[in-house]
Amino acid sequence: MLRPWQVTLGERIDPARDVPIYMQIIQALIRDIERGRLTSGTYLPSSRELAQILGVNRKTVVLAYEDLIAQGWLDSAGTRGTMVATALPDPVKRHQSEAEATMSSAAIDYRFAVPPARPIAVPAGPGLKIDEGAPDGRLFPAELLARAYRVAAHRASRDNGFQYRDPRGSPALREAIATMLKSQRGLPVAAENICITRGSQNGIFLAAQVLVKPGDSVIVEALTYEPAVAAFRALGANIVPVGLDEDGIDIEAVEHACRRNAVRAVFVTPHHQFPTTVSLRPERRLRLLELARQFGFAIIEDDYDHEFHFESQPLLPMAGYGPGLVLYVGSMSKLLLPALRIGYVAAPPAVIDAIAHRVSLTDGMGNTLTEDAAAELIDNGELRRHARKVRQIYAKRRLDFAAEIDRALGDIVDYRMPDGGLAFWLRVDTDLDQMEVRAAAMGLRFASSRSFMTRDDAPRGLRIGFASLNGHEARTALAALRAAAG
Repeated sequence: MLRPWQVTLGERIDPARDVPIYMQIIQALIRDIERGRLTSGTYLPSSRELAQILGVNRKTVVLAYEDLIAQGWLDSAGTRGTMVATALPDPVKRHQSEAEATMSSAAIDYRFAVPPARPIAVPAGPGLKIDEGAPDGRLFPAELLARAYRVAAHRASRDNGFQYRDPRGSPALREAIATMLKSQRGLPVAAENICITRGSQNGIFLAAQVLVKPGDSVIVEALTYEPAVAAFRALGANIVPVGLDEDGIDIEAVEHACRRNAVRAVFVTPHHQFPTTVSLRPERRLRLLELARQFGFAIIEDDYDHEFHFESQPLLPMAGYGPGLVLYVGSMSKLLLPALRIGYVAAPPAVIDAIAHRVSLTDGMGNTLTEDAAAELIDNGELRRHARKVRQIYAKRRLDFAAEIDRALGDIVDYRMPDGGLAFWLRVDTDLDQMEVRAAAMGLRFASSRSFMTRDDAPRGLRIGFASLNGHEARTALAALRAAAG
């Protein structure tokens, strides 16, 4: 015989859903308890009765009841049946529509930090996406990566390396990166100076966490890397933009800003400035280091695209001759693959320990297996061979892309051939706002010209990556830009 409670679960049980039937029963009963339709002490139908009503196997209902009893939602009353647990508090009365809401449709009753209207990353979706300077992942042989993972996995299994480990990262990769930075970039570092991060953006955020407190000032260039600025702002920093020109950041403006603000950090991309691609001249690098000593701020040096310099030998990083003043942030994304999410911070050991503590708070540790696979690719020489190959490919694509810009956009854009890096900075002689609106309507996606600007009077332009595009793709992308320009 049915209990006084009127069974309506059948309206919410659908065998076609990809959720098991017993779980659907559990969810439906919990919803009825939470909204007050089922109160403490209410008896439920027997498992046989409910199975008949729902048209399911009795064992399915028994499994649902047993789970709910184990979780504390229901009590077993022996021969009298199963009831809603008497220990549950009186439910908060809710509207029927709220009780039936899903995670996607429910009104949110708590406060949270709302993201900006325009996302930091260029959103995925249909249409054509033009990146800001990504490598071509198709050029890295998948078999090399799979082989490196196999070696790393076998080694970890043999050495009990699948356990929780040092938040500073894989010892093998830290040693390999330290050796690379010392031999190729002149940094006076060892493994103790390295913390592995999940890409350079994670490295920037971790560096900012150990440097910046709410109210502190961070100097950035008028045109710069938006995700870095967003990270500083998320930590409560006061952003102080300064100008830049063909020789890099305006050093006199930096000094002036330091005299007016409590500056704790200066963020720069000195080798291939983001987004303009210019290099910071040596005399300005030395003067910036002098100002860091004078005013006591740290330099966060994001060595963007160091691996790809086409016209001459790359300038040595500032961290090479100012190691006590610079937190050096790098990434393996351009040499390997962005999807592997491997970056690093090089700094004095005490700073590395502070960063590692932040890693332990948010991530516990990195992906040791991926890090060890990357170390294997460095140690066996495959990364060096791959770098030589793609450097030649990207050098040719750079020249071809410039020729295609001249053909498709020559009458409306101005640019300087980048000495290095994987992107062009285009100064566009047209209404960029209208161009970007038309591009969106056409399904063409690229970083907004305003995304690089930290002050309203900064010069506007578009950063367009070339390395990830083959010849046909480059022609298609630039033709789409031309169409969007009108």
